[in-house]
Amino acid sequence: MIDGFTDDHPRVHEAKEIFRPLYRLYSGAFIDVAFDHFLANDENEFTDASLLAFSQKVYRLTEQNTTWFPAKFAGMFPYMKRQNWLYDYRKRQGIFNSFEGLVRRAAYMSESLPAVQLMLDNYDYLRACYGKFWPELKAFAEVQYHQLSEKENP
Repeated sequence: MIDGFTDDHPRVHEAKEIFRPLYRLYSGAFIDVAFDHFLANDENEFTDASLLAFSQKVYRLTEQNTTWFPAKFAGMFPYMKRQNWLYDYRKRQGIFNSFEGLVRRAAYMSESLPAVQLMLDNYDYLRACYGKFWPELKAFAEVQYHQLSEKENP
């Protein structure tokens, strides 16, 4: 539901157009990472300390489910935790590292530097797209949560 809302949102479509000429179908993945950066820096959602605490909590909760990890994630998770990738979304270099990881895992991409330059050149525009998208996604998610809660606890 949330993925569908995100995929259909006009601000997400607008933001994808920045990356689409060079990265085509992967443009959505670059926007996901860019929006994670803006969320990590959204003062209405996180302070520096609260993002750090949140990331540590996510790692602790995730570790409780290691038996369910797919093999690739099981191999990656120790690095993710040790290098604190979730917190690093706050930093531009963390986003650029994520872009590099996207390119490395993709079959038809070979270079992340153009994505970095696109992000830098369009930083304010992408942040504005996030700023219009995030409150609507958050409201949608809250409605979905309440509907699911009502189904479980009539």
